[in-house]
Formats: sequence, structure tokens, C-alpha cells
Amino acid sequence: MSTDTNRIINVAIAGCGSIGRTHAAAVGELPELRVTALVDEIEEAATALAQHIEDTGAARPATFGSLREALAGDDVDLVIIATPSGLHIEQALEVLAAGKHVVIEKPLDVNLDRADEILAAAKDAEEKGLVATVISQHRFDPASVLVDKARRAGRFGRLTSAIASVSWFRSQGYYDSGAWRGTWAMDGGGAVMNQGVHTVDLLLWFLGKPVEISAKTALLAHKDVEVEDTAVATLTFESGALAVLHATTAAYPGLTVRLQVMGSTGSAVIDNDNLEYFHAGDPEEVNKNPMGVRGGGNQAEAELATFDEPAVDTNLDPTVYPAGHIRQYRDVVDAIRNRRAPGVTIQDAVTALGTVRALYVSATLGKPVLIADVLAGKYNDVQVRTGNGHFEEVTA
Repeated sequence: MSTDTNRIINVAIAGCGSIGRTHAAAVGELPELRVTALVDEIEEAATALAQHIEDTGAARPATFGSLREALAGDDVDLVIIATPSGLHIEQALEVLAAGKHVVIEKPLDVNLDRADEILAAAKDAEEKGLVATVISQHRFDPASVLVDKARRAGRFGRLTSAIASVSWFRSQGYYDSGAWRGTWAMDGGGAVMNQGVHTVDLLLWFLGKPVEISAKTALLAHKDVEVEDTAVATLTFESGALAVLHATTAAYPGLTVRLQVMGSTGSAVIDNDNLEYFHAGDPEEVNKNPMGVRGGGNQAEAELATFDEPAVDTNLDPTVYPAGHIRQYRDVVDAIRNRRAPGVTIQDAVTALGTVRALYVSATLGKPVLIADVLAGKYNDVQVRTGNGHFEEVTA
């Protein structure tokens, strides 16, 4: 891999399904990146994405049936892992061993069995100037950045609680569309692991180290699926803050993702990535009167006016072409060029995965679970399952 920090970074995408296409679109927006290789064991999938990229006016990338072939047969600097979740760590380790940067689509994997291995590999990679990161694009949304900035400045006072809700809908056809979907082995979970892990990551980013979780899960609106379509949990954080987490793919026709963060001197609400409400004290005023700073109403518009970022110019459906991926790839490019840690680290992803795993363990065992115990491997032998919910056919 060239050490010329100004040259274009050649990218390989492993996994040419819908999320692979999303990554290709995001990469295509950054002149510093160029897709040169596509990897998929299904030749038609790789060929179709190669044609799509060529149709956008970019050079047609080479196609390969395996990651090993792509790493051996093409000039690649960065590999994007967009395969089924159960392959993520295995393939990321292969990429890092080959001396390439790696971006892993969420979640990090389906379990923690190889967490220590990927953490060690990421540390070794960092020492070599390699970047290893996991997609958590909503950390880079203007609303998330502003809330985090206010939190770190102490403008919310003591964070006391949060409510995080992912209220989405997925049809039965969604789960039937791939044999790996809705399975513990390759999907790793349902509404929490697949749809809610980004919101879990934001919750941890804002509130800090999670300590304990108590949860219930159910399968209520789908059939022939192993994993949950509905889950609720309560979390306790090291700071003493409490949170409620809710995730479902059974909220027809599909509602919003909503995260409320509340503190002793301010609160914020992010709804579908937008800053819906923001009220926080001036840091100096908070320090003088930490038990309460009064101010005027919703400051969201004023806060957003202070946010300055390069434009993300697209009129496409954000579910197909998410601006957050573009923002995160800007961070990846900067991290590569400046040999710094990325905005989302492998440790961040391990903690989020451990929290999700702890939720499933708690629901399976019917008791609160310490997240540190899960991360330490205490429950590795627990075969998690979906709770006592059951599917009932609804007829008119």
C-alpha cells in the first residue's frame, strides 16, 4: 500500500447486495476514494454492481469471487465489509492481516467470541498506521454532533436519563428475502441488533459506560423467524443515569427513530436524525449554578445555525443514499491521511455489541445482566432465544 497521503485511495467492497450499493454510492461522492474491486460469491451480484458503478460515469471495477482473490489480484488500500453480519470479524481480520484499512458495516459481528482477537488486531493495525472502523454513521449527523458537543461541555448539567426508541416496520417479505435474515447465526438478532444497533451506539456515546441491563424480547408480527421483532430494556450507566431502550420492526407502517437525552440543566431530542428539541445552559452559567440554569425554550434552530459542514448534495431517497455514510467516509479519509484514530473505533463497536448481547442474555435468562460480565465472556455459552411472544395470524 502506498504511503503517498495525497493519492486516491483504492477501495474494494466485499458484499454487493443493497448495503454494498449504499457504500458504493457514498464512496462515489468523495474524490479521494475510488472503487476498484468488488467481491461477492454470487457472480451476478458483483457484475450488477460493477455495471451500476460504470453507469454513473466511474471506471468499471474488477470483480472477484472471494476476498482472498481480491486482496491478491488488485491494488487495494481500503476494504469495506458489507457481507452478512456473521462474517464481519472473520473477514476484517483477513483484511488487516493483509495490511489494508478496513471499514466494517454494522454490527461488528453477531457475537463476542472473537472480540479480543479483533481488538488486538485493530491495536496492531493502528501502530502500523492502518485505520479500522465500524459504520455508525449517525454519530456524524449534525444533530448528534451538537448534542455530543453540548454534553462534553457540561451544558446539560448532570445527565440523568434517556429514552431511545426505534419504531420501524419490516414486512414478512423482508425476512423471507434472504436465508440468513432473521437467524441468530448470521443476523445475530432482530430489531435490536439489525435495526437498533446505531441507536444503541448513540445512547452509549451520550451517556457513557453501561453497567447493567434488564430486557424482554418477543416475536409478535412475523413468522418463521428466529429473532425478535420487538424488544424493551432498561439500562443503568456508570454515572448513575438510567435509560429506556425500545426497538421494533412491527410498528406499521413505520414510525421514527427517537432519542431523548435529559439532564439537570438541559435536554435534547433527536427524531429521525433531526434536532427536534434542544435546551442547554451556557457552560459558565452551568458551573455557577449546576442545579438549574433557566433559559428560553427550544434552542434547536440556533444551535443548528452554528453547525458548519461540507454540503451533502443529493436528491435521492436517504434510505438508499444516506448522507451519514458520506460524513463518516470523510472521517475515514481524514483518519487515513493524518494517521489518527477514526471517529468510531473497534472498541466502540465491541461495547455496543456487548450491550446488545447483554440485552439478549437478560431476556433469555429472565434477569438483569452486568454488561462487564458479558464482555468478559461469562455468558458465552448461553444460547440466546427470543422471549415468550408468539405469532398469531390476523384475519379480516
